[in-house]
Amino acid sequence: MSSYITRKSPGDTTWFTKDRFGMFIHWGIYALPARHEWVKTREKITEEKYDKYFEHFDPDLYDAKDWARRAKAAGMKYAVLTTKHHDGFCLFDSQYTDYKSTNTPAGRDLVKEYADAFRAEGLRVGFYYSLIDWHHPEFPIDMLHPRRDDKDAKEQSQGRDMTKYAAYMRNQVTELLSNYGQIDVLWFDFSYGDRHGEGDLDWMKGKGKDDWEAEALLKTARDLQPNIIIDNRTEIEQDLWTPEQYQPQEWIKHQESGELVTWEACQTFSGSWGYHRDEQTWKSPEMLVRMLINTVSIGGNLLMNVGPTARGYLDDRAEAALAVYENWMKYNSRSIYNCTMAEPQLLESLPPDCRFTQSEDGKRLYLHLFAYPFGHVHLNGLAGQVEYAQFLHDGSEVLYTEGEVKHFSEGAAKDEKLLVLEIPHIKPNTTVPVIELFLK
Repeated sequence: MSSYITRKSPGDTTWFTKDRFGMFIHWGIYALPARHEWVKTREKITEEKYDKYFEHFDPDLYDAKDWARRAKAAGMKYAVLTTKHHDGFCLFDSQYTDYKSTNTPAGRDLVKEYADAFRAEGLRVGFYYSLIDWHHPEFPIDMLHPRRDDKDAKEQSQGRDMTKYAAYMRNQVTELLSNYGQIDVLWFDFSYGDRHGEGDLDWMKGKGKDDWEAEALLKTARDLQPNIIIDNRTEIEQDLWTPEQYQPQEWIKHQESGELVTWEACQTFSGSWGYHRDEQTWKSPEMLVRMLINTVSIGGNLLMNVGPTARGYLDDRAEAALAVYENWMKYNSRSIYNCTMAEPQLLESLPPDCRFTQSEDGKRLYLHLFAYPFGHVHLNGLAGQVEYAQFLHDGSEVLYTEGEVKHFSEGAAKDEKLLVLEIPHIKPNTTVPVIELFLK
């Protein structure tokens, strides 16, 4: 069996570690400036000037059903939508704020449409909720706040009460977990309690679990939806570790116990989470597919982000990136779903420029060819362990020999433990070819 024992958590991660692939959706009024989702604080925009985006938010082409269909076609099994990002704007009809989509020209609850549409397509539904809120009057100014450089920033911040803001968050989380059916993932973002201002700004403090009243916040969520999966970004360990914008090289371990943890890499198609009209660092098809394979090959999930436009659709670059996954997953998803890192003894036979994944029942081993070799693939140590081999994309047989390479050259490799796959000289027309090995 290839199932690894991971650290126990409060939520039910059973489905999560089988589905492996999800869609992150960063959307809000920052799609109007189209210069990154942190535009308000990067450009230190005042509330008055930022309000013009609120006043003109009219996603007339928003079709949650289309988003859901595209996610499903790309092979994604769940999704996580930003119900509220750091600017404080809510995509749902909260009774605790006027700063919400129902008060914009959109005039409707966009979260409800998302939840209904994705659930109807058979995808699990997740909510992102920002712990940070640059709009809320009780949220103290700090080093990340848009008003941090105002001459009177300290005076503006005096008297702000985080306990009132923490109550506001609990109230909104209660709404989100009460009014939209079963919610499978709650993705909080983020804590920075170890940060502080310097020099004259030493009064500025970062915010962490005590500021969020995280224990009460988490209890609120668990009481409403006991099986929900929650990330660790409140500064209290829960179910999910979330490395962001980098590719781990090994299964993430608990820092103290060394136990394997449940983890999910969150990544973007380009360099921005929110819609960024002029951003140019979009990832290649090869990189997109390899990131998914790499992640599953070391026991993780991939949450890949899209940033819809201000009119509510996915632009041509996002559609093209999703099509990359659709074209590959259509034929190769069996090497992703219900798969994890291969057993240690099998990893010893992994050739260069390749990745293994293994089915949870241990019966199938998937060899992903990142660099397509000429003629043969050597799997030293697998002789006697393979019953049958085939390309996954078309089910065509891959012949193999054991003990030696069947070649006229006198220098051909010989080793009783060696299994040699004989592959066509021309790479199959798939971004990353996969060979499925049925183990004895």
